[in-house]
Amino acid sequence: MALSTRLASSLRPTLAALHRAAPGQCRGLSTPPGPEHTLDLRGIFPPLSTPFSHTQEVDYAQLEGNLRRYASIPFRGLVVLGSNGEYPYLSPRERLEVVGCVRRALPRDCLLLAGSGCESTQATIELTVSMAEAGADVALVVTPCYYRGAMTSAALVQHYTEVADASPLPIVLYSVPANTGLDLPLEAVLTLAQHPNIIGIKDSGGDITRVGLMVHKTQQEDFQVLAGSAGFLLASYALGASGGVCALANVLGAPLCQLDRLCRDGRWQEARSLQHRLIEPNAAVTRRFGIPGLKKAMEWFGYYGGPCRTPLAPLSPLQVEELRGTFSTNGWL
Repeated sequence: MALSTRLASSLRPTLAALHRAAPGQCRGLSTPPGPEHTLDLRGIFPPLSTPFSHTQEVDYAQLEGNLRRYASIPFRGLVVLGSNGEYPYLSPRERLEVVGCVRRALPRDCLLLAGSGCESTQATIELTVSMAEAGADVALVVTPCYYRGAMTSAALVQHYTEVADASPLPIVLYSVPANTGLDLPLEAVLTLAQHPNIIGIKDSGGDITRVGLMVHKTQQEDFQVLAGSAGFLLASYALGASGGVCALANVLGAPLCQLDRLCRDGRWQEARSLQHRLIEPNAAVTRRFGIPGLKKAMEWFGYYGGPCRTPLAPLSPLQVEELRGTFSTNGWL
């Protein structure tokens, strides 16, 4: 802990230099502008998939190839080591190597968010410090969940507070109940939003009422809400969310950035039509077919998907056809 605290203290001047605004500086959507954010998260962030070779090794050459293809899309930044990056299946060494590989390929004005959540507070702090050293700009910290019954609001507030106190990076909370079985309680989010080093939340639960309440109740804080899925992106923007971390952006990044722009410009009818066409493909590469479906769809759009790490299994031929049909019937293939 002492080492982590010293590193955090020494890196805070670097943090100040990283606190930059998003390109374009668009005005607010449907609510008056709130306080200026020290680190502006407005925009679309794809949670990158991790490419593996057919021998189950991380394929860094294919990762770099995907990054070159994404470079033409106006993403606000990239997320590595999230759920779609098969984060639990990577070794600590691989996690840091992936962050370093992506950082070297990115321009400095492109934010890099890196997943650093572990089951223990101590391990989370240590990995977060390592992510900073590897080049991450922001730490995305998922809720610990193995001892789910003990993860009360008070326990989670203490966990995140200790991590944020020691972290050299700003923290974005990450609630993904589909994977953890645990929704970060709203009261915990509102308490944590007051911490100066906790700058937002990626909420993947899909409860739009909750998204609206988080935006409403944190308007006086330096805190931003990111929609965790493309399926409810427009609805989240209408309620004041800042951006989206969307698995579908690995496949349809340009259309999602277009949706972001339409919402910011107040072109709601066009945005609604585009959102409608994204709902079924998004569900297909998340809830329905998961990461194997996401990687298969990436291949149809010129990216490297490749295999998942076992025990994740590839899609069956029938599932591949169902997935293709979902994209085709919505006009993407």
